[in-house]
Amino acid sequence: MRNLLLTICFLLFACQGRGGDAIRFGLASAPTTLDPRFATDASSERIDRLLYARLVDYDAQSQPVASLASWQVLSPTHYRFRLGGTGRVFHNGERLGAADVAATYRSILDPATASPHRGTLSMIERIEVIDEDTLDFFLNRADRLFPGYLSIGILPARAIAQHHPFNRQPLGSGPFRLLNWEDADRLRLQRLRDRQSFVFEQVKDPTMRVLKLLRGEIDLLQNDLPPELLPYLERRKGIRVQRAPGSTFAYLGFQLQDPDSGRYAVRRAVALAIDRQAIIEHVFHGAARPASALLPPEHWAGDKALPVITPDPAQAKALLAQAGYGPGHPLRLVYKTSSDPFRVRIATIVQQQLARVGIAVDVRSYDWGTFYGDIKAGRFQMYSLAWVGIRSPDIFRYAFHSEALPPAGANRGRLDDAGVDRLIEQAQQAQTRGAQAADYRALQRRLLQLLPYVPLWYEDQYAASSERIRGYTLAADGAYDALVDTVIVH
Repeated sequence: MRNLLLTICFLLFACQGRGGDAIRFGLASAPTTLDPRFATDASSERIDRLLYARLVDYDAQSQPVASLASWQVLSPTHYRFRLGGTGRVFHNGERLGAADVAATYRSILDPATASPHRGTLSMIERIEVIDEDTLDFFLNRADRLFPGYLSIGILPARAIAQHHPFNRQPLGSGPFRLLNWEDADRLRLQRLRDRQSFVFEQVKDPTMRVLKLLRGEIDLLQNDLPPELLPYLERRKGIRVQRAPGSTFAYLGFQLQDPDSGRYAVRRAVALAIDRQAIIEHVFHGAARPASALLPPEHWAGDKALPVITPDPAQAKALLAQAGYGPGHPLRLVYKTSSDPFRVRIATIVQQQLARVGIAVDVRSYDWGTFYGDIKAGRFQMYSLAWVGIRSPDIFRYAFHSEALPPAGANRGRLDDAGVDRLIEQAQQAQTRGAQAADYRALQRRLLQLLPYVPLWYEDQYAASSERIRGYTLAADGAYDALVDTVIVH
C-alpha cells in the first residue's frame, strides 16, 4: 500500500492536468457493443441505458415500472402496452411508435439475429401492433414477471430493416446520443437537454485511473479500484468519494462438462477452501458482504435463510481424497480472470487458499475482450466474474436453464439439471408473487447444493469524483443513470 501511494505521488507531481468542458468518466473496460440486442457486459449495458429508451424499468425495490409504456394484463398470456409521451423521438428525428417496439423484439426473437436475450424472451409467441401507440404481446406460457423482461432499448424499425450497424452507430431515443467513437478506448456522448458532452475513456490500470483523476484528466470513477485507495482519495483535497451497499454478485464459475471442474466434489472442495471473510476484510477493506445466491437477501425473491459457505479445509481435503485426488493424482485447475490488477490479486489469493487443500491452480489473466470471449464460448475450467445490475429473477432462466446455452442464453458452464429447469418453469408459471418468491427461493437452495457457481460476495458501490462535479449519485446496481443530472461547477 505504501509503495502504491508513493508511486501515485511521484507520477502526480510529474504531470499536469488539462482543462475542458466535457465530463470525463474513467472505465476499466470499454463497451463491447452499443446495440442493446447484444449487450451483456456491464459497460455496454450501462451506456446503452443512456442511449436508448425502454418499455419498462425497475424501481428501488426491483419492481417493474412503466418507462416508455404502461401495460394492462388482459389475460395471463395477453399483455397490452400503451406508449406514453416521453422518449418518443429517435436521435435521427423519427418518432418512436409501436411498430418500432415490435420490430425490436421480433429481431431479438429471430434465430438469425443470434441475440443472447432470445432465450429469456422465448415465451413471446407473437406481437401485434394495434395502432401507433398500442401493441399486444401474446405469450405461449403465463409468466407474472413478463413486463420486467421488456427492459431492452428500442431501435427504429426502418434502421433494423436496413441492417444499420447499431453496435458502433447507436440510434435510440434516450437522454444521450453518441457524438463519436473513433478510438476503441474512448467514446463521446452528448446529453440532449443541454448539449453537455461526456467522454468515457478506458484506462485499464486502476492506479493510472486514480492518477488521471488526481491530475484532472478524468472527473469521475466508479468501482474497479483497489478499495485501499478509497481512504487515500478521501483525504485528497478536491476529491469527493461516495460509498453505498451494492448488489453486484461475484462468483466462481465452472465448466461442468470438464472431467475435473464438472465433478461436484471438486466444486464443493473449492467452495470450502475459500475464506471469503478474510478476502472481504483484508482486500476489500469491508467494502463487500458474503453472498450465498445471485439475488441479495433484500430482493423480493431473495432468501435470507440461505447459509453462507464457511471455510473448512479439512472437509475440502477429505472430499478430494474420496474423489481420488492425491499425491499420485493431483488436481490441477486453470483459473481465468481479467487482466485488471485487482482481479488478478484476488485470483492469486484464491490460488493460495486452494493450494492449502491440495488444488494446484494456474491463474491466467487476459485483456477483457479475450477473457470475456473465452467465457462466452465456454473455454474455461474455472473463472471469476460478477453479475451486475440484476433486478429480475428471469436471470435464472438466462444463466442456468438447460435451454439457455450460448448464444441463446448465458448458461456458459452447461448446467443441465432437471430440478433446476422445473423450478425455473414453475416459478414463471406461479399465479401469485408469494408463490413465485417461494419457488425462486427453492431454486436458489438447489443451486447452492449443485454449485454451478461458487458464490463469493456482493460488492459495494463506490465512486470518486473531482470537486467540480455535482449531482452524481450511486445506484445499487452500478447504473450510470445519474449522469442525466450530473453537472460541472466552475
